[in-house]
Amino acid sequence: MVKRDEQSVQHARSSLIARGLGAAVLLLGSCADGGRDDVAPGSSPAVTAVATPSASTVIPVENAPGSAPASTSIPPSAASTATTTAASTTSTTGTTPQPTTTTVPGLAGRAADVLQVVELGRSVEGRPITAIERGTPGGTVVLVIGVIHGDEDDGVAILDRLATAPVPAGIDLWLIESINPDGQAASRRTNANLVDLNRNFPYEWAPLEEPGGGQYAGTGPASEPETQALVEFVTTLQPRLGIWYHQDLLRIAPGQGLDGQLRARYAELTGLPLLSISGGTYTGVAATWQRNTVEDGVSFIVELGASLAPAEADIHAAAVFDVASLAADSAS
Repeated sequence: MVKRDEQSVQHARSSLIARGLGAAVLLLGSCADGGRDDVAPGSSPAVTAVATPSASTVIPVENAPGSAPASTSIPPSAASTATTTAASTTSTTGTTPQPTTTTVPGLAGRAADVLQVVELGRSVEGRPITAIERGTPGGTVVLVIGVIHGDEDDGVAILDRLATAPVPAGIDLWLIESINPDGQAASRRTNANLVDLNRNFPYEWAPLEEPGGGQYAGTGPASEPETQALVEFVTTLQPRLGIWYHQDLLRIAPGQGLDGQLRARYAELTGLPLLSISGGTYTGVAATWQRNTVEDGVSFIVELGASLAPAEADIHAAAVFDVASLAADSAS
């Protein structure tokens, strides 16, 4: 786990606030990817050199004309306002999306009390990767990501609930519907370069399979623009908690320490069994990278089933808030 002195962390968070970001990450992903997710917190990360995008690639979405600056709450109407942004990203195909006029999609249109909407970057095909913030700015940071594998997107239903339900006091909640919008649009596990993004993160990255294989890890650590956007976002935010939703093994792998306590509590609330996850090669996994990169950070994978009923989505959303509050209490 990488340790940072308090002055450096505060400087990073101040920089985020100035750029329209906040601090707290809970991630949701998808698909039988928890094998290395139960590595004990505190183990030494494999140090891998990786080029990350410059700060200019994290682009705050503009507010509606006449609305407040990005550092204050965005009115509900601003969430669906058409905005023009340009994100210069590098992919294995060399594609550089051109400036386009887009409408902020998904969750921003559902949350009536959005504090801000931030475009983190663009996918290979130029689709925006967008985060919204709700709750208490400066509180315990929690970021929820709904999709990492495009054909496993039941986590979005949970984010729908988190986008409208009351946020517990002291929780700085960030929601990202998808970090793989290209794969989601094509109902495909991988991104448009046929890379499994959940094998592309820098921690313990290793060459794996060839393009077209379900676990193809890419040409190098964080080779994909989607991964680069999340690496910068999470590294700067230093989130306290990360949760990634996967499908469809219907379980949570047990853990140790606070990490294990939060997993066990989530499993208790949702009825998921605590069972190890196997069946794949687990290098370059996003949740494992986060836990071994963020000082005092916790992250784990939730394996949903093959489908998710509306009532089940409600239960999972309530569990997210419950474990987020426990993580906040442990930090106080």
